[in-house]
Amino acid sequence: MMKKYNLSGQWGFRQVGTAEWLPALVPGGVHTDLLALGRIPDPFFADNEERVQWVAESDWEYRRRFIVPSALLDSDRVDLVCDGLDTLAEANLNGSIIGQGNNMFRQYRWEVKNLLKTTQNELVITFQSPVNYARKMSSARPLRGVSQAIEGSPYLRKAPCQFGWDWGPQLPPIGIWKDIRLEGYNIARFSDVHIRQAHREDAVYLSAEFQLEQWGTTELSVAMVVTDPAGKVSQVEVAAQQGGLILKINDPQLWYPNGYGGQPLYQVVLSLKAAGQVIDQRDFTVGLRTIELRREPDEWGESFTFVVNGIPIFAKGADWIPADSFPTRLTEAHLSHLISSAAQAHMNMLRVWGGGFYEEERFYDLCDRYGLLVWQDFIFACSIYPDDTDFFDNVRQEAIQNVRRLRHRASLALWCGNNEMEQGWVDWGWNKPLDPINQRLKSAYDRMFHHLLPDICAAEDPDRPYWPSSASSGIPFSEPNSQLRGDVHYWDVWHGRKPFTAYRSQFPRFMSEFGFQALPPLETIRTYAEPKDWNMTSYVMEWHQRSYSGNGLMVSQMTDTFRLPKDFPALVYLSMVLQAEGIRYGVEHWRRHKERVSGTLIWQLNDCWPVASWSSLDYYGRWKALHYAAKRFYAPVLLSIEDDGLQMDLHVTSDLTTWWDGETRWQLCTLDGETLQSGRVGVALEPLVSKKVLSQVFDLSPEQRRRTVFRAELWKDGELVSSSLALFVPNKHLELSDPGLQVEVTQKGGILEFSVNAESLARFVELKIDGLDVVFSDNYFDVLPGAPVRVSCQIPEGLSLDEVKSRLRWYSLWDSF
Repeated sequence: MMKKYNLSGQWGFRQVGTAEWLPALVPGGVHTDLLALGRIPDPFFADNEERVQWVAESDWEYRRRFIVPSALLDSDRVDLVCDGLDTLAEANLNGSIIGQGNNMFRQYRWEVKNLLKTTQNELVITFQSPVNYARKMSSARPLRGVSQAIEGSPYLRKAPCQFGWDWGPQLPPIGIWKDIRLEGYNIARFSDVHIRQAHREDAVYLSAEFQLEQWGTTELSVAMVVTDPAGKVSQVEVAAQQGGLILKINDPQLWYPNGYGGQPLYQVVLSLKAAGQVIDQRDFTVGLRTIELRREPDEWGESFTFVVNGIPIFAKGADWIPADSFPTRLTEAHLSHLISSAAQAHMNMLRVWGGGFYEEERFYDLCDRYGLLVWQDFIFACSIYPDDTDFFDNVRQEAIQNVRRLRHRASLALWCGNNEMEQGWVDWGWNKPLDPINQRLKSAYDRMFHHLLPDICAAEDPDRPYWPSSASSGIPFSEPNSQLRGDVHYWDVWHGRKPFTAYRSQFPRFMSEFGFQALPPLETIRTYAEPKDWNMTSYVMEWHQRSYSGNGLMVSQMTDTFRLPKDFPALVYLSMVLQAEGIRYGVEHWRRHKERVSGTLIWQLNDCWPVASWSSLDYYGRWKALHYAAKRFYAPVLLSIEDDGLQMDLHVTSDLTTWWDGETRWQLCTLDGETLQSGRVGVALEPLVSKKVLSQVFDLSPEQRRRTVFRAELWKDGELVSSSLALFVPNKHLELSDPGLQVEVTQKGGILEFSVNAESLARFVELKIDGLDVVFSDNYFDVLPGAPVRVSCQIPEGLSLDEVKSRLRWYSLWDSF
């Protein structure tokens, strides 16, 4: 059996040129090691980011001393395996240079058997400053990049956003960011294994194609053992020279995206044997499913629909960025919270954005488990990249490794070449037809994203679609944000400062980016700003805002919709409500047109540090108002109101694969709850459709419009399925009064139940339990008199019912002015 010696754990590190070795933790990085030792301040607090720039501008070295077990030394071959070196690295074992790395996305494997000693060994890995290297390369030949980033970052195969983005700090990590180990082999090892599946009417044929690296001529065999979700085991074994094997799975349990079915997973173990003894092994978790990107001519142009197991999927999700500027400190619990929160909001797709990095196995494990399809960008974003042979060869190895690493994943839906680079060449002024150097770089773009990467995907992962860029029409350098075909990034509301109503003018085939910013919750702001800095134009608040004019844009849109906030906490609250309302407005529109629009991905799901941004979950995983709204507007069955002046149209949208029937109930009522008009309409929906069920025009005077709202509910079998409320005037013109909110709290086992009542309309009611991060079943909801809203949450550990009641706080739009 292959032998491993784990080299992760305690190391030493120091700044090159200094004498003192300091304790370090691997996987890790210089910033986190210095922070743990108290040698630098928290980079996320106030403007401390500026005070730690010297870290990434310095060279560092890590050292580990160890004694190798004799059994490992007796192996035919011993490799040093580095799963991730960030980034410009040189490895030295016992005084000999064994290899160099220049790509944080690649695994490096170096044979070291002849250099290892039976006594103490010393491994030193030296890291060159990525900032100094990038600046040096940029000074020789500048390349277009992101204006908020340190110059020269496109020259490095390192997460682009670590050099700065319009939501992220300039804190490029340095260090051993993934596991590192020695591996010992006898006779042979797997060099590659490709798990594939062929679906037939009543069975799935699971195959494994494998390649070996072999020392000697010993006869070998390969066995595949498959364990189904119920624990039933099937297996097959063949001679290794066959290069592959197939196992038939009868009555397969298929994997579906969240909301369309279950996520049963099969365990697949491939064993390489010599004389009946296992000498190497690969383990996989596999979901059985088919996937295609359906692009067919239709009345609007060309469709762009993901189809899983024959079912067209309306993609509901968000764009994913690295969850921490220092990725090695992301805990299993926090990552699980982020992914499960996406699933709780009925999301079924995450786009791993091309400005970050190919995620770790645990990310894809969670996506497999929760039914979240992954749109996987290759790691290129918003920049012009080098065109030299060494750069292309580096990317080739990176792409092959990561495609091979991830291609067995049930969740992996698409490979995409890059983020917004085609748009840069078409719309951002990159293209200079009379500049030969510029045109050479444009030709390099074409070679990379229309030849090299798709060729690698076709060879290594032929069962999954490739898309050249996001956004793209699929036609090189032609209308990357076309409404007729491909995917769209729509930023006219945020960057273009258009009103939310502009979303209704857009009918993309697939909306892969759109967004609006909000501040994080006040609890998060406290972690980086003192009360003296609680002002939108303070130095610290603007430091934690990386989008140009971002805070001003929020306030501008806020005053279009709401009254001026009375204080800073009110401003924080209104920013989150504004974000939720704007994104809701767009998503509901596109879901109403699901026969034309096949998906929406909100920019963005998460944050890498505490900051004002487009996220629905902040850096600490706290749900903003947007995430609660997403749970409502991404629900499998949605009731939405298309308001147009005095006309109110009701639509019901279903993502169910079965017929659905229920009843809509609507009322025109005063803010005090008096019903002026009402009605009921039966609803019968075919699978996977959206349907208008009511159109009503009201005759209201300007004064009545400020005192009247339109409320609609969708019911089935005595249960409220979905609800919506629309106004005839902006929120700021509503003649609200103190709603007299009352909240009753009861406990049933480990669940707290809250009944929220109002004497007059309470808009966007926010519940909090002081000092605790609680996820409620709903939040930021409307309450009308006589229609209490009931929500629940898990009781926080160690808290009594009386303590919950004493800490419970509520807030509504009325309280904000």
